[in-house]
This record gives sequence, structure tokens and C-alpha cells, in this order.
Amino acid sequence: MAKIKLTKNELKRQKDQLKRFQRYLPTLILKKQLLQVEVRNVELQIEDKRRKRQESFAELLEWIDVFGENIDIAQLVQVKGVCTSSTNIAGVDLPILDEVKFEQVPYDLVVYPLWVDAAVKKLQELATLDIALSFLEKQAALLAAELRVTTQRVNLFEKVKIPETKENIRIINIFLGDQQTAAVVRGKMAKNKLVRGTI
Repeated sequence: MAKIKLTKNELKRQKDQLKRFQRYLPTLILKKQLLQVEVRNVELQIEDKRRKRQESFAELLEWIDVFGENIDIAQLVQVKGVCTSSTNIAGVDLPILDEVKFEQVPYDLVVYPLWVDAAVKKLQELATLDIALSFLEKQAALLAAELRVTTQRVNLFEKVKIPETKENIRIINIFLGDQQTAAVVRGKMAKNKLVRGTI
């Protein structure tokens, strides 16, 4: 515990500090709860996207034999751009995936078989899910980091700062009370000496 001055000014400073801590703590607790809800929402979205990706990949596995025809379909699926935005949740800027744009790679319909259109669409779907997952994982990491910091602050206020400040106020009050009692006793003793004429 830090050394404190045992004065009325320090008592006032400690009381003001306690009021500040007690006023700020509910805001921190609310922020922590909001972050916990958002972390859970993002985790659910990640689970959903992973499930959709697994389903999509399972559907793609049915095409594996077809992919064995020495046709490079991957060259037909090229990401042209990713449109993003951001949102602020509890003081955390989160990247949001708005849209994935794919390059329309022309190919000769005579050379490529009919199933290529469906395969390209399925690969674009997988690529979109992968990009969406990376954005959600980034959101989860940012929210988790902020939640960790906020939880540490809540614990600091609840378990350290507020009890420490209350203890400081108690110590200062005891000291000032003892000083006041000693002053009263000294005053009475001086008065008694005056009355008896010994001074």
C-alpha cells in the first residue's frame, strides 16, 4: 500500500477518488457485459460459417472425380476485390465484410465442359466463406483483447482501488479522530491548569 498523508486535504482527495472509482465502475461493468455478448455473437457466427463451409466443401468433394479432367478451374476463380466497412462496438473498431467481388474470367465454352459454371460458382462460394471467416476471426480477436483489458480494469477497481481507497479513508479518519481527541484532552488539561493557577 502506498504511503498516504494523514491530513484533511488527503482525506478529501481520497473521498473524491472513491467517488470517481464508484462512478466509473458501473460503466466498466456494462462495457464488459456488452463485450461478452458480442464475443459470443461472433463465436456463433464463426461456428455457422464453419458449418456452411464444411457443407459446401462436402458438396465440392462430389466433384473431385470431375476435377480430375486436367482442367484448371482455380484460374477461373480470382478475387477482384473485397468491399469492407467498420463498426464500433463498445469502443472497438471492427472490420465488416460487405462483399467479395470476383473477376469474370472469360473461358471458351467449347473447350470447357458444362459443369465448369457450377464448379466456379461453388469455388466462389467457398472463397467467400473463407474470407468471411477471416474477418470474423479478426473481430473475435479484437473483441477478446478488449474484453481482457476491460475485465482487468473491472478487477482493478473492484478488488484493489476501491478497497484500498476505503482503507485509506478509514486510516485517515482514525488518525484525525485521535488528533481531535488529543487536542480536546490537551485543551481540558490546559484549562484545568489555568483554573488551578499553575500556569
